[in-house]
Amino acid sequence: MVVKKQTVRDVKGLLDNNVITPGQSDEINQVIRKFSVAITPHVMDTLLQKEGSGLSRQFLPSVAELDESSAESSDPIGDQSHSPVPGIIHRYEDRLLLNVVQTCAVYCRYCFRRENVGSGNAGLTPSQLEHALDYIRADSNLWEVILSGGDPLTLSPRRLEYIISQLRDMAHIGIVRFHTRVPTVAPEKINNELIAALKQHPAVYLVLHVNHPDELTPPVCEKLSLLADAGIPLLSQSVLLRNINDNADVLTRLFRKLLVNRVKPYYLHHGDLAKGTRHFRTSIAQGQALMKELRGPVSGLCQPHYVLDLPGGAGKVPIGPQYLTTTGENTHTVEDVAGCSHCYVDDCLPVEAE
Repeated sequence: MVVKKQTVRDVKGLLDNNVITPGQSDEINQVIRKFSVAITPHVMDTLLQKEGSGLSRQFLPSVAELDESSAESSDPIGDQSHSPVPGIIHRYEDRLLLNVVQTCAVYCRYCFRRENVGSGNAGLTPSQLEHALDYIRADSNLWEVILSGGDPLTLSPRRLEYIISQLRDMAHIGIVRFHTRVPTVAPEKINNELIAALKQHPAVYLVLHVNHPDELTPPVCEKLSLLADAGIPLLSQSVLLRNINDNADVLTRLFRKLLVNRVKPYYLHHGDLAKGTRHFRTSIAQGQALMKELRGPVSGLCQPHYVLDLPGGAGKVPIGPQYLTTTGENTHTVEDVAGCSHCYVDDCLPVEAE
């Protein structure tokens, strides 16, 4: 395969790189007109070459995206109803999202914001950014600001440095968190200049979006080491994807490889009800069974929170398997990791006795 060293964004680019056939071009064009496409040179050179892993399905448009179910929505987690000013999504009392850009290095085919992000969508104007920062500045209950997607690490280091320095000067903001795909799909963007910008706040956390162990290529691991060595705590979030990572072996290898690279598995998301993404979703029962299969045989450090982002904007809730059943007053049956049941008496003082 001859790969052009540029990001592929259209049918011609897909044809030129031999990732679709001429017979697919008309249908794929329909998909691209509805949902943006971007595939970086790193993804082309590495991830699309992995045979049998299903990795390419994360990035290549598919005619299956034109099949929308009645349960799917343009705003599956209720962002719009929690956006008091442009760029702000304020769902919880002590934290909010600051979405400065609407573009990403790649456009994941299962993205829950897929109808709002893309190369044709503008980010915040300078005045809108100042308005958003003023909103954060005025709410003393806020403690954490999460820069999310579009992908915040597609911003220049200069713009990042400005935003982070503004947040640093707000005494009530203790944490600045970044949600990003950039290290796994465009690792060349992680450099000393970017890290210096991130370090403008003393407590910056980076949450890496990664779904499969094969995404952690040597160039990606090198950049993760650079970030970790700079003192930036690293966590991960993954989406449970049908025929990509929906088995215990792949998840085990992913979570172990993340930890070896000093990234703590944080979230495993159940697939959101975004339009045209049904072919990616598993059942919740399947996700719970997978998490149960990992409990015990795999280190506790490898265990993320399996979560569902509720439609309508009510937020994330843990939906992992349950091990405890209450059978009477202060009496419970608890299932261990081998599937055996044990009686447990909750022996404690009554509340009024304290």
